Amino acid sequence: MNTAASSAGVAAHQAAIAQATKAPGVVVRVSPRDFYHIVELNDEPLVVCAEGGFLRKTHQYLTSYRGLAFFTKDARPFALPDHAQVVHAERIWIPG
Repeated sequence: MNTAASSAGVAAHQAAIAQATKAPGVVVRVSPRDFYHIVELNDEPLVVCAEGGFLRKTHQYLTSYRGLAFFTKDARPFALPDHAQVVHAERIWIPG
């Protein structure tokens, strides 16, 4: 086997892995009501909260369930279930 071709193949494979790592995952936007329901379904939910908005303030929430990330935002903060672990973040950035 040609060593140069083998090295080029390895480099291409490593570049593909690096690019895939940078690719954003799946984020599902849902209503605040649906978000709350998803958090309730989770036995040990972790919810990331942040304030955002450019012209008007929004309260943003992010959690995961069964391998997907769920995101919602609302003009008003809402109470989360007592069993939820909450992390307050400086910012949540969602692509697109």
